[in-house]
Amino acid sequence: MSIRYEESQQTFHLQTPNMSYVFKLIKGAYPSHVYWGPKLRGYSWREKKPAIVSTGFSPNPFPDVAFDLIQQEYPGYGTGDYRHPAYQAELSSGTTVTELVYVAHRIFKGKPNLEGLPSTYVENDDEAQTLELELCDPMASLKVILSYTVFRDHDAIARSAKFINDGIAPMDLLRASSMSIDFGHSAYDLLQLPGSWARERYVERRKLSSGTQSAESRRGASSHQQNPFVALLSPDTNEDDGDAYGFSLVYSGSFAAHVEVDQFHTTRVSMGINPFDFKWRLDPGASFQTPEAVLVYSSSGLGGMSRIYHRLYRTRLCRGEHRDRARPVLVNNWEGTYFDFDAEKITSIAREASALGIELFVLDDGWFGVREDDTTSLGDWFVNRRKLPEGLDKLALSVNGLGLQFGLWFEPEMVSVDSQLYRSHPDWCLHVPGRRRTEGRNQLILDLSRDEVCEYIIKGISDILSSAPIAYVKWDMNRHMTEIGSTALPPECQRETAHRYMLGLYRILDVITSKHPSVLFEGCSGGGGRFDPGMLHYMPQTWTSDNSDAVSRLKIQYGTSIVYPISAMGAHVSAVPNHQVHRMTSLKMRGDVAMSGNFGYELDLTAMTPLEKAEVVAQVQHYKKHRKLIQFGEFYRLRSPFEGNDAAWMVVSEDRSEAYVSYYRVLAEPHEQSGMLRLKGLDKESDYVLEESKQVIGGDQLEHSGLNLPPLHGDFQSVTWYIRKQ
Repeated sequence: MSIRYEESQQTFHLQTPNMSYVFKLIKGAYPSHVYWGPKLRGYSWREKKPAIVSTGFSPNPFPDVAFDLIQQEYPGYGTGDYRHPAYQAELSSGTTVTELVYVAHRIFKGKPNLEGLPSTYVENDDEAQTLELELCDPMASLKVILSYTVFRDHDAIARSAKFINDGIAPMDLLRASSMSIDFGHSAYDLLQLPGSWARERYVERRKLSSGTQSAESRRGASSHQQNPFVALLSPDTNEDDGDAYGFSLVYSGSFAAHVEVDQFHTTRVSMGINPFDFKWRLDPGASFQTPEAVLVYSSSGLGGMSRIYHRLYRTRLCRGEHRDRARPVLVNNWEGTYFDFDAEKITSIAREASALGIELFVLDDGWFGVREDDTTSLGDWFVNRRKLPEGLDKLALSVNGLGLQFGLWFEPEMVSVDSQLYRSHPDWCLHVPGRRRTEGRNQLILDLSRDEVCEYIIKGISDILSSAPIAYVKWDMNRHMTEIGSTALPPECQRETAHRYMLGLYRILDVITSKHPSVLFEGCSGGGGRFDPGMLHYMPQTWTSDNSDAVSRLKIQYGTSIVYPISAMGAHVSAVPNHQVHRMTSLKMRGDVAMSGNFGYELDLTAMTPLEKAEVVAQVQHYKKHRKLIQFGEFYRLRSPFEGNDAAWMVVSEDRSEAYVSYYRVLAEPHEQSGMLRLKGLDKESDYVLEESKQVIGGDQLEHSGLNLPPLHGDFQSVTWYIRKQ
């Protein structure tokens, strides 16, 4: 790990264990991208005559420089570069022409936090080195600080930008990307993770084409529909080999990742807050900090890129007491009871859970206000005494007495029109005066740009968490933004509302998680609608999808693993027919899929047969035996459910002494050959013992020849193996 500035060549060389990133100052003023790829010992700059001749259609402000032709690090618009800019500011004159030039830089150990925003971090300054590049436009009185952090133990670069108004007149930021980078060609494939509710983070890969391709959300949340991540892949890149460049945004609101191929077949990638409907008033002396983008390079294909993200996000994005702690096996009552429960019913499920070896009971929606369905009481964070006449404390202690921890569902960011809160404060929701207040799931969104609303949530949730022995919180958010406005903001700041909402949410989460450090928080947004790095900074795991069908989850969990570690995925066994797709799958298949995450159950345990309960006991014992390996091992994808009729993956311990392998076959086929499953990540010089058969097989044989797949009869079958070094 190092950052070096070569003054004679005016180049900055950023190095991680296996990667180099180089940019140069053109004419000592304009940061221009030079190289990003496998680690170089050094970089010697050689000026070369451009193959493209500049014309009037690519204006050149200097005889030998045309901004339309050079690879830039943080481009503006208005002086000759016609590609999409990294930033745009509207000055008090109404003009938007700016030109940032280099002023100074500083290189220092460590990594500073981003004010008011989640980010990756280091535990001591020796783990990272940071470059701050100061750029300014003297005529506009605009200063921008570009931040680059490289890590000692990770092949990643964290980038962000800070804008400062050094003038005497206000200006408006219209676009403020976290990063931008130009590649010298366009021979790449674009990979992104689109989807919908109950179908999150499917893998899509296509060849780059001329023009702009994008992944973005305009919903006020990172969303089910797109994830704040894209990757560029060399055409021959596969799971194990080839160049993979990843871009991941540590943000939970509306975002945009734009990939533009221009007339000269160069490629520009930028990522940050979505500029659509965004504007930020920057008063004299004020500053604006962008979220952080995390850039990863791997020469070992998609799998190598994923494992870099997994390690970094698991150890230096997630934080708190539960970051490195094995997560409990839980049961959630939502699909078992929905709103129809009382204290006796909850206790009966908890009693069964205790007998089956489950460790945590989670009480979902319906425990507060007068909530009998989804039309009322959000925002009224007091106990529903009709259902729980003796309160939460009594119920939680009763569950504790059965040997289980007690957890609780909240949806703190929302308000029901039929609630005490809304009747008292109808102006506390996001709305535009005179416009309809569009409801989603019969609810409105609280205006977290307002301090008094944030304080209300902090107090209400903290009071509940302090009132009973609550060990776990599921933090839900079940709609996207409409009528985005705040009566607490002046007209010129209305388009700041969505980002101010996110700043308010992050403040709430920071205060509550810090005040209750022993509570395990899990994020949720109708399942995986806010499965993003921003939320993982405060909550080390997220409910992966409301769709818990075992077959659907193969694609959902596979796609999620492109960026996010297994320890971040909530994965449960639900009843059949499945409540989302109405499919019938075996309890074994459902258990084997759910064990590739933070394991639990989402059903009424009291309705299970004795044979099913015996199988649950075996599943829970099996998962407890292997969960440390599953949750914190190195993840390898073996077969993609997007490419065939089966799926497979495995987890390997850091020292390669043990591994857990999972294989899933979806539909039965006539005359099907069982075949072999080739493994990855093992020590090829060692022998491994298969736990079930006691067979001893060499690591090299397991990787190059593979495991024999047993005959599987019928649809929706699965098999798992635990192997360890002899």
